[in-house]
This record gives sequence, C-alpha cells and structure tokens, in this order.
Amino acid sequence: MPRAKVQRKSTSIDMTAMCDVSFLLLTFFILTATARQPDPLDVTIPSSTYKLKVPDLDMGILSIGKGKVFYEIVGNDIKMATLDKMGEKYGIKFTPEERKRFGVVGAFGVPVQSLKQYINMNGDERTKSGIETGIPTDSTNNQLAEWVMQSRTAVAELHAAPMRISIKGDAKEEYPAVKKVIDILQKQKINKFSLITSAEGDAQ
Repeated sequence: MPRAKVQRKSTSIDMTAMCDVSFLLLTFFILTATARQPDPLDVTIPSSTYKLKVPDLDMGILSIGKGKVFYEIVGNDIKMATLDKMGEKYGIKFTPEERKRFGVVGAFGVPVQSLKQYINMNGDERTKSGIETGIPTDSTNNQLAEWVMQSRTAVAELHAAPMRISIKGDAKEEYPAVKKVIDILQKQKINKFSLITSAEGDAQ
C-alpha cells in the first residue's frame, strides 16, 4: 500500500511583536542620547600611530589653538560643582538655571568675568559675539590654573578619584603656547597627561 503523503505547509512567523520592540528600543536610545556639542575651537590635531581610547569619565580636556586655550570638563555633576567653586573664588553668584545650562556646555574659553553672559547665550550667539577669547593664562591672571585645580577638587570630592587630563593641541600651534599649559599642569604636580591625536591609518 503506498505511503500517504503529508501536505507541506509554509511556516509563517508573526513579526509584529519584534517590530514593536525594535521601535521601542530605537525611540529609547534617541530620547536618552546626548547630542555632541560642536567644538568652538577649530583644532587640527596631529596624527599618530598610537591608539588608546580616551576615558569618558573624570576627565578634563585642554584645547590649544590660535593662541587660545579652551577647557572641557567631562560630567554634568563635575561641571556644576566646579562652577560653584569658581563662583566662590571670584565672588560670582550663579543661578540654578545658569548651573543647569553650564552642565551641558562642552568646551569653553572665556574669562570667568564673562561667564554669566556666555552661559545665557545660545550656540550661535556665542560664536558670533567674539566673547570666546580663550581662558586667561597670564602669570597675573592665571584663570586656567584655577579651573584645573577646582575641577580636580570637584572630582575628588564627588567621585573619590583623581582627574585625568588630556591636551588637544593644534598641529600648527607654536611650542611656547603648549609649554605654558604644560607648566601650569606641572605646578599642580600633574606630570602625566594624554595627548589627543588622530590615527594615521589602520595597520595593514
């Protein structure tokens, strides 16, 4: 007697649930992502074959270019705590709204006396105003040294960890400008820091 043939049926999978989950995850990542702030100082960094990822916590980044120095403090809580300390040092009172706005500022390069005005501007106004003259590094008005010191203190108090410093210098910047910043770090006994470079190319 011939064997009975079982009719084959195509398998169908309902993908509705998976699409829902995918769109929920996509929406979550979009809403929780932090937009990268544009760099106010256009720096062409030198190339290097050395590869090491810059940490994204307890970090301070010094950008040097066009005779100016900009400073970026990583971490909203560290930024606001540092702002409070600088306000106490220079006798400037910052409002809660100004503290919140400063918490999302990237690299900045203004004298502390112009900081309130800078914080209350939007991105386009900051670029067009000409207020970004760099953080003063003169021997008589060394505000950069204060920013580094106060941010290091904030990291130690809030995270109980040492702050790491990175320098991002323009490839065409004169050596004395870079040396001045390094001297400021060494006076605070910071003899270990990273130099941010671009990769020359992947190994063949």
